[in-house]
Amino acid sequence: MANLLFYVSLIIIWIMLIYHMFLAQGGYLHFKRYEKVIPSWEEKMKKVELPTVSIFIPAHNEEVVIKQTLTAMSRLYYPKDKLEVILICDNCSDGTKDIGEQFAKQFPFIRIMETEGEFKGKGKSSALNYALQHSNAEVIVVYDADNTPERRAVWNLVMGLVNDPNAGAMVGKFRVINANHTWLTKFINIETICFQWMAQAGRYYWFNITTIPGTNFAIRREIMEQLGGWDTSALAEDTELTIRVYNLGYYIRFFPAAITWEQEPETFKVWWKQRTRWARGNQYVVLKFLGKMFSLKHKKIMFDIFYFFFTYFLFFFGVILSNMIFICNLFFDLDLQIGNVALVLWGMAFLLFITEIMISLSIESNQLSIKNILYVIGMYFTYSQMWIVLVVYALFLEIKRVLRKEEQVWYKTERFKVGEGGK
Repeated sequence: MANLLFYVSLIIIWIMLIYHMFLAQGGYLHFKRYEKVIPSWEEKMKKVELPTVSIFIPAHNEEVVIKQTLTAMSRLYYPKDKLEVILICDNCSDGTKDIGEQFAKQFPFIRIMETEGEFKGKGKSSALNYALQHSNAEVIVVYDADNTPERRAVWNLVMGLVNDPNAGAMVGKFRVINANHTWLTKFINIETICFQWMAQAGRYYWFNITTIPGTNFAIRREIMEQLGGWDTSALAEDTELTIRVYNLGYYIRFFPAAITWEQEPETFKVWWKQRTRWARGNQYVVLKFLGKMFSLKHKKIMFDIFYFFFTYFLFFFGVILSNMIFICNLFFDLDLQIGNVALVLWGMAFLLFITEIMISLSIESNQLSIKNILYVIGMYFTYSQMWIVLVVYALFLEIKRVLRKEEQVWYKTERFKVGEGGK
């Protein structure tokens, strides 16, 4: 029995490793081609009537970072008569609103909005739905309150929608503004780069699929109205929205020319809370759509739902199972027939893990360095193992929430003072 379970766990782990290598190659190929469309796209932008744009910035007590964010918004390259930046103050008790009003006095295209009634204090999705009801622009762009988009970020997102009528949403790239502050942010920086070029660019290149993130994306207003807004029960409202957009018949385009800089957790406690929310959110999405997979109109998205199921359930189950069997075998003779082959497979898996990340890091300038290679090795034994424990904990919390029928609540990631990253 132990042999069978060990074989099953190894198969699951290797399927994921090989798939991620496949995605890393796709990400590199997307990097080599995505800029080729820009010259023709720019020409069309000169000939058409540009759409109106509303930028939504949901904020709950963000006075530490909101000045930096609104400064970046004031510098955006887009016709100001077609642009509005809406700071959505949701139950703020600090100076977020006051800072926003100072900017609103100086820049007419910036306005402040406070959630009211049933929308107040219910979380990011509820705040976004409130802004959706109180705006009328043709394109909706969303940024988190700690984001400093580069000057042409919104222009590039909108340019994609103007030139690609089949794209329901355009997704940009995000980078870590505080990447070198702590050992944790250095790990997160590497994780973020891999997510951009494997999970986003790789899936887009091979399958025409990418995921709407929580920030730096543009979506057609008509789609949001057709979908009835954001799901207020979803902690990962972005992943949940992704599946519904695909099910309407649109696809989502990953366009890394649109860049924003965002702040990442600098302490373990903040990281744990944020990542737990992400894991619970993705688990919610899997549980919500897994039983509906075969009734979805567009079957291609079934592949992505299964990928999330494989990632957040099967893969971590396989890793935990193999680790338990390996540890038990150190103290008790389980008569594992695989013997030394297991060590060879582990060594090969480790090298494959390093190679996948090196491919992704090679795409970003100045990221493929000896120092980062050493951090990647350290990640395998520390950061990656932390994720295993976190996912199990998140699943426990999500099951408890469902059984108790508890409502989701706003969790705001703690912010820190950092330098400006927008350009």
